[in-house]
Amino acid sequence: MKLLKDKVALITGGSRGIGRSICKSFAENGCSIAFTYNSSKDSAETLIDELKEYKVKVKLYKSDASNYNDSIDLLETVVSDFEKIDILVNNAGITKDNLLMRMDDSEFKDVIDINLGSVFNLTKASIKFFLKQREGSIINISSVVGIRGNAGQSNYAASKAGIIGFSKSIALELGSRNIRCNVIAPGFIETEMTGSLPEEVVAKWKESIPLKRSGKPRDVGNACVFLASDLSSYITGQVLQVDGGLLT
Repeated sequence: MKLLKDKVALITGGSRGIGRSICKSFAENGCSIAFTYNSSKDSAETLIDELKEYKVKVKLYKSDASNYNDSIDLLETVVSDFEKIDILVNNAGITKDNLLMRMDDSEFKDVIDINLGSVFNLTKASIKFFLKQREGSIINISSVVGIRGNAGQSNYAASKAGIIGFSKSIALELGSRNIRCNVIAPGFIETEMTGSLPEEVVAKWKESIPLKRSGKPRDVGNACVFLASDLSSYITGQVLQVDGGLLT
């Protein structure tokens, strides 16, 4: 059974890592895919080729999710191209790790603008379309770091914690219109970012996880399918930790 058959999803930061896996999981479930990239054009174009086997409509868009006007234009274009939007996945994000005593204001501001500002921009831009349809699912990608913090990531933790507070507020504002807003907080997921970590750091992470292994991007993609589908029609304002029990 294809859980997202005939749905249309916009996924930001879809060309790599977790975003790429979300695109694949959605396409496998019959969803048409609009996804964005900012700098990874080659990776974005190869994803289109990979999604052809699922026989769903796919389009990529170059967009700066931290720019409000770009976000407004993006939503207008996506709805024009696909005739509707059912699901928004705010996945775009960056890291600029540093201890606070060494962090300059641009490192803090850039992470907040992209990670949290993009969620505001795209959510606000999408609302009028969801309201018109009286239906929609917004899924915002946070992190376990936004729940418990992490040394050297005060900027990242602040942005991801902000996503949680923002999402809970939006769930309260839009619930009466049948528009749901939920959060996924991944733990230690194997991506290009974690692939560069020293083996001893990875081993330490895995030892702290009850399931004793790292997660795969596919694990996050599957969780997104659930929150985007009718299987979760009575769930809103929640944070789903995809972390192998790390914060249990």
